[in-house]
Amino acid sequence: MNTYHPFSLTTPSTLMIQDWAQTNQNNREVIAGFTTKNGGVSQKPFESLNTGLHVHDKDADVVKNREYIADMFNIDLQSWVFADQTHDNRVQKVTQRDRGKGAREYHTALKATDGLYTNEKNVVLALCFADCVPLFFYDPVKSLIGVAHAGWKGTVKQIGREMVKQWTEQEGSKLSDIYAVIGPSISGACYTVDDRVIDAVRALPVSAERAVNQSGKGQYQLDLKELNRLILIDSGLANEQISVSGLCTESEQSLFYSHRRDQGKTGRMMSFIGMKEA
Repeated sequence: MNTYHPFSLTTPSTLMIQDWAQTNQNNREVIAGFTTKNGGVSQKPFESLNTGLHVHDKDADVVKNREYIADMFNIDLQSWVFADQTHDNRVQKVTQRDRGKGAREYHTALKATDGLYTNEKNVVLALCFADCVPLFFYDPVKSLIGVAHAGWKGTVKQIGREMVKQWTEQEGSKLSDIYAVIGPSISGACYTVDDRVIDAVRALPVSAERAVNQSGKGQYQLDLKELNRLILIDSGLANEQISVSGLCTESEQSLFYSHRRDQGKTGRMMSFIGMKEA
């Protein structure tokens, strides 16, 4: 088993957050992870474990890939919930009534949503990625789990802060009980942006310079993982409540799709999190 803190490569197809796999006080086991691009049935340029229904791959192949992942955890794909991601900061609570939305047909996904959370068992939350930052959330006291999609737009719109806000204001979470994992995404060294993006970053209510490195005139390397970490800390989470993956989707070509590296013609990895009765 290869370990890439805070994930472990448990199969060629899945990286899992092992620290969250312990049974919580409500007798629920958390399953949380991130897929690789390996082990599926999709053909070029989506070879092989593409989980995105919106990238012009064959829908039947994508559904087979999703069913393969679902079968690993003995949770039928009809219990999984997907979103129509729009690079915004809308966070939606998911219930049993939402099971199956977006799982086999893209048009049934939860509309215009980039963050999902639930406190119900046997519901798996899933989002798709190809360089953007996956944010995972867990409150073991309230049995809350969540996942968010943070590209640069979602990051500057502070989707991570929005998740924390909803949990504390609507679900009764204590800040000290919320844990976050920042998953594999494009690294700062591989992600060059322009003044338009950096102006939006510098307008944030956090000191973002640790996440920015100017590489030329009007050119900057932006570390989206670090920026999301800073936002979560400013939202009230302690440093020790946040874990960050060092994996880069652009440079780890054997593991991941990358929208930048593959010039847009590529598949999608999937973040997923759910709770099972232990």
